Amino acid sequence: MLLSTTLPLAEAYDLALVDLDGVAYKGHDPIPHAADGLTDARRRGMRLVFVTNNASREPESVADQLTGLGIATSPDEVMTAAQAAAALLRHHVEPGARVLVVGGAGLLTAVTAAGFEVVACADDEPVAVVQGFAPTIGWRELAEAAYAIERGALHVASNLDLSLPTERGFAPGNGSLVGAVVAATGVTPLSAGKPQPDMYRLAVERSGASNPLVIGDRLDTDLGGAVAAGYPGLHVLTGVSSARDAVLAPATERPSFLAADLRGLLEPHDAPHEEQGWWALRGAAARVVDGRLELDERSRGVDAARVACAAVWRATDGGTLVDPASVPDLGV
Repeated sequence: MLLSTTLPLAEAYDLALVDLDGVAYKGHDPIPHAADGLTDARRRGMRLVFVTNNASREPESVADQLTGLGIATSPDEVMTAAQAAAALLRHHVEPGARVLVVGGAGLLTAVTAAGFEVVACADDEPVAVVQGFAPTIGWRELAEAAYAIERGALHVASNLDLSLPTERGFAPGNGSLVGAVVAATGVTPLSAGKPQPDMYRLAVERSGASNPLVIGDRLDTDLGGAVAAGYPGLHVLTGVSSARDAVLAPATERPSFLAADLRGLLEPHDAPHEEQGWWALRGAAARVVDGRLELDERSRGVDAARVACAAVWRATDGGTLVDPASVPDLGV
């Protein structure tokens, strides 16, 4: 169920693990209220680490972009899927081993920094292939990865996101490119990115935090990773997954808090409570009757989404199948 806090989230939690695209920015554009929300959260004592499934960019590049958007950030406040993939390699491959890297500069840097010898050809006999997204990857690089894996190399993917948000819409992501290699080899790769919990746990360990909060816009990756890691998650409605998606989310992807945007870090959060079969919060109320969600006509905004989540999640967890068609867009 949704959680409640009497303190603003920025004061209740000591570290925010913040997703990038859809939370802090969209493409090259700032997301409204993101800079002010994160800056004020810092003033209240909350530390920030930006955690991204993007493996192609260097932490310095990410930090520079955030700083240019009014979110002052240092490179050590960025955790990329490339760094997580390199850490995962260390658990399976001896230091100094040859690794075929299929990806961008960020992945090359991370694998080299982890102490491995980077190669570019299957004939160099790599013991592992690590694959991350880069817009320049083509058939030749994917073929080399397939050849090496067919010869017994371990396959590690930085992430398995099928799509990638761009200014023009959604494009094929790293998971789509990994899928081409999997189709050729039949080998399922290890994955370092969200929703696997590795990146979150590495970021928390590196920061020394004791009470982290995950912030994301995608239920299947950001919030799924939070659940897998055992951390509470704030779902902001500025990116991919909608309020309706949250209502219909499986237990493995449900957030602990909902907010329209990052101003939600600066507020206490009340959880809905049950009253005579209705889940209520301020003027909003919802219930499930005969497998259909009913919303009180006064229900508006994020509170409507919160009571709808409470009602549907309770019903679903109790074994009731809720008709998705009964869940409206909610307009948040």
